[in-house]
Amino acid sequence: MEKDKGIKGDLWAVHGGGFYEVAKYQVGPEKMPEKLHWFKWEAYTTWLTGSALLIWMYYFNAQAYLIDPRVMELTSLQAVGLGVGGVMLGVVVYEILMRSPLSRNTVLFSGAVVLFGALFFYGFTHLFSGRGAFIHMGALIGSIMVNNVFHKIIPGQRKMVAQVAAGEPVDPAPGLEGKRRSIHNNYFTLPVIFLMISNHYPMIYQHANSWLIGLLIMVISAYIRHYFNLKHTGQQKPAVMFIGAAAMFLLAVAISWQTTAQMQAKKELAQHNAAQPAAAQPTAQLVGLNEDQHIAQQIIKDRCSQCHSSAPTDDVFKVAPSGAVFDNWQDIERWKARILARAVESADMPFLNKTDMTDTERQLLKQALTQTH
Repeated sequence: MEKDKGIKGDLWAVHGGGFYEVAKYQVGPEKMPEKLHWFKWEAYTTWLTGSALLIWMYYFNAQAYLIDPRVMELTSLQAVGLGVGGVMLGVVVYEILMRSPLSRNTVLFSGAVVLFGALFFYGFTHLFSGRGAFIHMGALIGSIMVNNVFHKIIPGQRKMVAQVAAGEPVDPAPGLEGKRRSIHNNYFTLPVIFLMISNHYPMIYQHANSWLIGLLIMVISAYIRHYFNLKHTGQQKPAVMFIGAAAMFLLAVAISWQTTAQMQAKKELAQHNAAQPAAAQPTAQLVGLNEDQHIAQQIIKDRCSQCHSSAPTDDVFKVAPSGAVFDNWQDIERWKARILARAVESADMPFLNKTDMTDTERQLLKQALTQTH
């Protein structure tokens, strides 16, 4: 392909048994082709399906997944309102930053984005459960990315296409702005993937400093992405990858050490409380329970609390899986839909039935948890 046709650069590749040449124009071709592929639905469908899952899992089941009374007492409506409002506010703040002179200075703007992420991450973790906070941070970043596509990248490309089709000189400004937004989306890719799968890692979202750990992982993963971006331009900077990998490893060690220390402290406290005379122990969690509920709470204590407590004693799970803690009846009420689904209906919990829960106990759980007060 020739430079005099307005080609800025091209890429030769081999894939699927064939050779390909992909060319990029400096501005645009002299004549618009009849068929033109638009890269937009990848972003749109990802955001739409992600939003549907957020609503289905976290908003329809806010008491179980989104709200943690130990963080903040919220009603379902309040939690949903704060979640939606927080995401919308974050998109607006990012847009203000993008339109400010600050966005023209890469170093200052990067620092502003990190500060922006820290403030929102801190805020989410002080409003919602650990899982809810991380998934909302992911929803915020994902919404910023799709906003870049919908409001800047695609409209700018439509203007360029219209100008080429009309035979008019192409204004490069919309394309350059779209490129700038696209670069931001590129750096957001690894952080948003981490946030979307973070629910599988309770040792992170249940950590005492979960917001800081999440923020550091986002920054490090964006830095690692920088290595690949440099590589794609022909610049080999292995030190960038090494620093990123080393930082991630050191962070993992720190998380593991802190988690172990926290769990040991909680176990010592639990052992101390267990050694106290029965009259000295808190009884508030038992007040107002009927006989069936007393039995169910004892079953859960005997069969489930090895993993699902604030101080697990299981030899595998050092933090409560999925953040599901059953320390008292209020916790059990919050999680009763999941307990019924896993311990009664599918009977796949406890894990591998390590604690030998019987069929009779499962039915007693069902009887207690399906009661209407």
